[in-house]
Amino acid sequence: MKIAAFNLENLFDRPKAFNEEFKDSASETIEAVKKLNVLFEKASYSDTDKAKMLELAAVLELNRYNAGPLALIRKIRGAIFRRPRNGGIEVVADGRDSWIGWAELKASAVDDVAVLNTGRVIRDVDADILAVVEAENRVVLRQFIEVVFEKVKHEIDTPVRPFNEIMLIDGNDNRGIDVGLMTKEGYKIGMMRSHIHDTLKDLHEEELKGDVLPASLSDDRPVYSRDSPEYAVTTPSGEVVWIIPNHFKSKFGRNYRYSTDKRTAQSIYTRAIYERLRNQGHDKIVILGDLNDTPDSDALLPLLEKSDLKDVSVHDCFDPGEFKGRKNSDEKGIGTYDLGNDSDKIDYILLSPALFDRVTAAGLFRKGAWPGSKPKRWTVYPELTKKEHAASDHHVIWVTID
Repeated sequence: MKIAAFNLENLFDRPKAFNEEFKDSASETIEAVKKLNVLFEKASYSDTDKAKMLELAAVLELNRYNAGPLALIRKIRGAIFRRPRNGGIEVVADGRDSWIGWAELKASAVDDVAVLNTGRVIRDVDADILAVVEAENRVVLRQFIEVVFEKVKHEIDTPVRPFNEIMLIDGNDNRGIDVGLMTKEGYKIGMMRSHIHDTLKDLHEEELKGDVLPASLSDDRPVYSRDSPEYAVTTPSGEVVWIIPNHFKSKFGRNYRYSTDKRTAQSIYTRAIYERLRNQGHDKIVILGDLNDTPDSDALLPLLEKSDLKDVSVHDCFDPGEFKGRKNSDEKGIGTYDLGNDSDKIDYILLSPALFDRVTAAGLFRKGAWPGSKPKRWTVYPELTKKEHAASDHHVIWVTID
């Protein structure tokens, strides 16, 4: 059984703010969109609220059509802004009941070559169970498999097994970056459980294991930025393996303390989900995906150090591929992001002891990631001739279990 995790960074479209040319202003834009949407949801708008909305509209450089270079206002009914003939801009809505709409990031199409390279990576990894991160939705994921994956299948002579089951539960992120699961023949997705509505109030005292929840977080807001769904997958031999894909809060943004606190809470809660399954008698459990922090971080400590989960990258058989990590070091490379430096280890496959003891192979697949310019750190697809052609900034992490 081969299990893998891959952050796709969206399949066909992704926010323009994530593009390399906008990296200097992306953080400010994303924060402005987020703050505008919080203000828009208020029942009534005070003069202070309206003044703040105008400040944020200026940050987004909204034109007369309420669109800027990286964001726009999506209006369904009513109006939020008005521009008098003598110039300027003013807020005309008095509250949430006055209009229907929201702020959102503009999207741009992913390079066609990058889309095909994403298909090639998924084809060549050939996982029985593939957890995907940053997929737009289930429909788009299925379209990708039916069109792109089907196309690249015919580029090679070796038969390629299709994905029989595709599942994705919409999460809490309104940018369309959800986590999902795809399985091949013989691997059946059964029971599914979402945690998009779970809050810190749902944690029991004994589940904290002495950890202190960050005081900066409200206990009545969702724990997960996306979701931490549970999937019970039945293997061809009849064994049930619980797969829990995840995508923790990003470090992206100016509020570093908040994002760290959010990942800490997500780490604690994910451990609680794992322990609940263990207490129910399940011993074959996988937590995997983009946890957006390094193994030595305080945020991941509750999950990595205060549970019996094992990271496949510490297994003796773990193979990082051509790039070995630190220069002049005997240690094997574990970096899963960007140029693969050891400090860029943010993607994980964590296994319960019963599965870790049955690992026969594990490693990283880097062929669809940009290898740097000179010298190139690993072999890539011939079609990957510039950074924009990369399937993703993330490398696939995989494990084979007997």
